[in-house]
Amino acid sequence: MAVTIDPDDVEFSAVRAQGPGGQNVNKVSNAVQARFDIGASSLPPQVKDRLRALPDARITREGVVVIKAQRSRSLERNREDALARLQALVDAAADVPRARKATRPTLGSQRRRLEAKTRSGQVKALRGKVRD
Repeated sequence: MAVTIDPDDVEFSAVRAQGPGGQNVNKVSNAVQARFDIGASSLPPQVKDRLRALPDARITREGVVVIKAQRSRSLERNREDALARLQALVDAAADVPRARKATRPTLGSQRRRLEAKTRSGQVKALRGKVRD
């Protein structure tokens, strides 16, 4: 299921980046913080529910995805990076997990398991005290 994010649903703000970079990083706000409100977005309801259920630290209790992009020195490239990472998160939530079909173990695998248990038991029995 291909779901695309409408860029109008994402709120971008320029913030100061962290880490090395010297004077540039201290005076220029080139990092981007993208905020995406799941409830107010134009995503299908099933995708919204799966997105909220993801165990991801970037999703707040209020259902807002917060992504900080600071890999590049360019504000525009960081904006594109944040949008791409958000799209990857939505794509992961859009994939419907396949339902597991219950199967029974084969007769051969049951026999192999029991034989392995028997061998293991025999080895453990030999570990006891030696009696004459």
